[in-house]
Amino acid sequence: MTFVKICGLTNLADARVAVEAGADLLGFIFYKASPRYVKMETVREIVTQLKESGVRSQGSGVGSQESGERHSSLVTRHSPLFVGVFVNAALETVQRTLDFCGLDAAQLHGDEPPEFVAALAGRAYKALRPPSLAEAKRAISQYQLTEITPESRFSLQPSTVIPEFLLDAYHPTLYGGTGHVTDWDMAAAVARQYRILLAGSLTPENVAQAVRAVRPWGVDVSSGVEAEKGRKDWAKVRAFIENVKNNS
Repeated sequence: MTFVKICGLTNLADARVAVEAGADLLGFIFYKASPRYVKMETVREIVTQLKESGVRSQGSGVGSQESGERHSSLVTRHSPLFVGVFVNAALETVQRTLDFCGLDAAQLHGDEPPEFVAALAGRAYKALRPPSLAEAKRAISQYQLTEITPESRFSLQPSTVIPEFLLDAYHPTLYGGTGHVTDWDMAAAVARQYRILLAGSLTPENVAQAVRAVRPWGVDVSSGVEAEKGRKDWAKVRAFIENVKNNS
């Protein structure tokens, strides 16, 4: 099974729809330069509300418009991982934000050193934007990620493990949101050895092809399922998740 991270969430309604549709990870951006930046207090309220309400998903009925009663056998309790996205924030800021908001993990999306990942003790993974496979391997060696076997990488559940890193499209200056698609051939080579979240201009229209080509541990989307910056298009969220799950 390929896991799905819906990122750039800014409000409870969008987050609830993502979980109900079957999202496995929810991402909140704490980078103030991003149009999807959200305050700690808002994220804390969203996370608290979702945990307390016990949001349920429709299982294989993702995106269905039929009543919950008709599909009652498909409805299950769904507990996603909550992820904070940081860009060059101080380590203390990351730790404080994780604890204050009740988040499960930090996605380090800037130029953070390997020591940050180690210091966060299993609560962080690094986003990489390599221009080539050689550069990807070099970056991986720096962050000392642990190789796993192809047989085990899809048996792991997001509730017990986080990705080893996120692979995004290369850009010399931008920290994501480049409008470029990640090199899927490069990503596939990396995904054979490591748990990766594949990002980079994924949409409901191309994500099935991406999953088949790369076979990643998970996929990450933000702008590809938006109605406008910071606001999700609920139909696109449902379609994206359905297309991932149907092609895993």
